[in-house]
Amino acid sequence: MSLNDPQWGKRGNDGPPDLDELLRNLNAKLNGLFGRKGGNQPPSAGGDGGGARIGGSGVLLLAVLVLVAWIASGFYIVDASNRGVVLRFGKYHETTQPGPRWHLPYPIESVEIVNLSQVRTVEVGYRNNVKSKVLKESLMLTDDENIIDIQFAVQYILKSPEDYLFNNRNTDDSVLQAAETAIREIVGKSKMDFVLYEGREQVAAEATKLMQEILDRYKTGILVSKVTMQNAQPPEQVQSAFDDAVKAGQDRERLKNEGQAYANDVIPKAKGAAARLLEEAQGYRQRVVANAEGEAARFTQVLAEYQKAPVVTRERLYLDTMQQVLESTSKVVIDQRAAGGSLLYLPLDKILQSVGTGGAALPPSRQDTAEPSHGQVQRSREAFRSRERESR
Repeated sequence: MSLNDPQWGKRGNDGPPDLDELLRNLNAKLNGLFGRKGGNQPPSAGGDGGGARIGGSGVLLLAVLVLVAWIASGFYIVDASNRGVVLRFGKYHETTQPGPRWHLPYPIESVEIVNLSQVRTVEVGYRNNVKSKVLKESLMLTDDENIIDIQFAVQYILKSPEDYLFNNRNTDDSVLQAAETAIREIVGKSKMDFVLYEGREQVAAEATKLMQEILDRYKTGILVSKVTMQNAQPPEQVQSAFDDAVKAGQDRERLKNEGQAYANDVIPKAKGAAARLLEEAQGYRQRVVANAEGEAARFTQVLAEYQKAPVVTRERLYLDTMQQVLESTSKVVIDQRAAGGSLLYLPLDKILQSVGTGGAALPPSRQDTAEPSHGQVQRSREAFRSRERESR
């Protein structure tokens, strides 16, 4: 009975159909199908030979279908970022490139698809969040015997699918152990301040290089792409003391910078003043030397004239010297032989001062008492001239 029979569920007690009957009907249809393909040969008298032939043909077709399905199970597709590793009886056979591929079906051969472009990450010293620390991984000892707390992440890809499948049992554990070994070695050779501050990038670079050397030595097929320092600090128990030390170091640097700034301001000024004094001294030396040379040249010229006329030269030198001396005094020198009359009453010192100051007028009281008349001054001059003629 077919499942699409309209009488389904209406026969008998309206219960489900008999499974044996369904199987017999299906078998009868299959036998009829293969019996028609067997030609127009009449069935045997007993009818058993035809049934056996029809049953054998069905088994053969079923075997062919199973064989086709088994062969088709060997087809597979490799994506562009993947590689296919074919195993023959569990042993490595070949590595296939991207594209549609075929291998001998199971159990002769099997294939492992490996993704080479996937970036995998391993966290060291923490899990999922920097606050969730793993102290047995993060606490490390530096070269100056200080303990620091470091958390970092390692990103890696696969470069050899064969080594990755056959030389690794747990890839993440291998990378984790190699990363912890490398970072402990580098931190153990470095100072605390170097690791915490200026040397963080250098520590990450050296750790990447050392990790790659370790993983290549064990032929893991892993390529470390980047090591990222998430956090580096002293342990929480000594954080306050370390902050104080950092502040003291910052104050020291600040004071050094202030001192350097003051030095940069004072030293150029001092150098400028010293250079100015040197230039002034050099100018003074040149001026003195030039004056001395000029005096020496003048004395040489005077000496030549003195040898020609000693008396005249002596008198001239005497007069020049007296003129220089008396220029800075207010005294008036009068020849006693020529002194006489009203000349002694003339305020010659005041007259000379008024002439030297541009003809300033004398005070009224002094002008009234000491200034002689025009006739007296004229007679005094004539008497002085006559006496001078008599003395000659």
